[in-house]
Amino acid sequence: MGEHRDVVDAVVIGAGAAGLTLAHRLVETAGAEVVLVTAPPGPLRPAERTWCWWEAPGGPYDDALVTSFHRLRVHGRAGDVADRAPRRLRYKMLRSGGLETLVRDRLANRSAFREVTATVTDVRDAPGGGAEVRGTGPEGRPVLLRARWAFDSRPPPRLPRARTTLFQHFRGWFVRTPHAAFEPGVADLMDFRVPQPPRGVAFCYVLPLGTHEALVEYTEFSPAPLPREAYERALRHYTRHLLALPEPRITATEAGVIPMTDGVFPRRAGTALFRVGIAGGAARPATGYAFAAAQRQSRAVAAALRAGLPPVPPHPHSTRSRAMDAVLLAALDTGRVRGADLLARLFHEVPTERLLRFLDGDTHWWEDIAVGLRTPARPMLRTALTLPLRARRPAPAPAPAAPDEHPDHGHPRKASVNDGD
Repeated sequence: MGEHRDVVDAVVIGAGAAGLTLAHRLVETAGAEVVLVTAPPGPLRPAERTWCWWEAPGGPYDDALVTSFHRLRVHGRAGDVADRAPRRLRYKMLRSGGLETLVRDRLANRSAFREVTATVTDVRDAPGGGAEVRGTGPEGRPVLLRARWAFDSRPPPRLPRARTTLFQHFRGWFVRTPHAAFEPGVADLMDFRVPQPPRGVAFCYVLPLGTHEALVEYTEFSPAPLPREAYERALRHYTRHLLALPEPRITATEAGVIPMTDGVFPRRAGTALFRVGIAGGAARPATGYAFAAAQRQSRAVAAALRAGLPPVPPHPHSTRSRAMDAVLLAALDTGRVRGADLLARLFHEVPTERLLRFLDGDTHWWEDIAVGLRTPARPMLRTALTLPLRARRPAPAPAPAAPDEHPDHGHPRKASVNDGD
């Protein structure tokens, strides 16, 4: 593979959720000529991973879904349960392999789409306008791509300075049981009946894939990821004592780290260079949800390109949402609020569809106020008043997730450090 000197409309770097879906929208809805740059097999290519989000039935990627859920349950620390069935929304579960297959099948016969495998070493504004992307192909030959615009969905090299930086870090087991143990279509979204960290919140969730199979995951929002054995210990305790599954067969695992920060991610890296996905701020600061926000970004970029406007990715979350999230992150970080009690209370007291849209950052201002009124007034007000006094500091870098052993195949499987793509 050598140099490609043709100038295309857009080069998209990274084939995770943000990169794939942006390339798909640019070709199908904006009529753009697009080159998608995919990392070669190895440490730069993320392992298979899972994305979940709320959406009405009939979405553009429904054909690739693993499953979806029409009922959601949230378990409080004391065992109380909020059992909800949103009327218009479904909680959708998508695996990266399914999304890749769907998008590549849809674009396979489109002459405006081309995929290049390369390790990108440099992205810059080109002399005279546009962008240049340089890299190395699988056989070591140089790759040069030129485009009017370049979109980079790779993880940022460092997190922005912030008043508060936490991490959503998790480890999950795909389990199979000899007897029917799960209820398809019903997701245990958050189960707070696990020990809580002094700063942040911890929970498990269960996403059934059938009556005998499910993804069971332990998640924390806290200042730093845990050693692998701590996640394993939490999952063993949860499956044995709360799910009553003494020896489930573990067929696969996944792990990841997502930044939760009130720092500002720059979406523009040059005149013709943009960042999208988590690198462009798609992860909701207080929840870590990123898939729906990345889709909002990609729709806006495609619409701008189709209209002949500079395709600057909009901020996926409003200033109001980011301000509310900054207060909540600081309240969790200082221990002024118990995250488990707060989230359980919201699911009990806020209309379900409003809360789900709030968690994805897709609500109106009056809905945000209505949600805010259900939070503990005194500690949240105190946090809001003292927030400007917190200095913005360089964010710590999370430790990478440890490699996994795949139980079915006995070979190392790299854990998925979520790239927010």
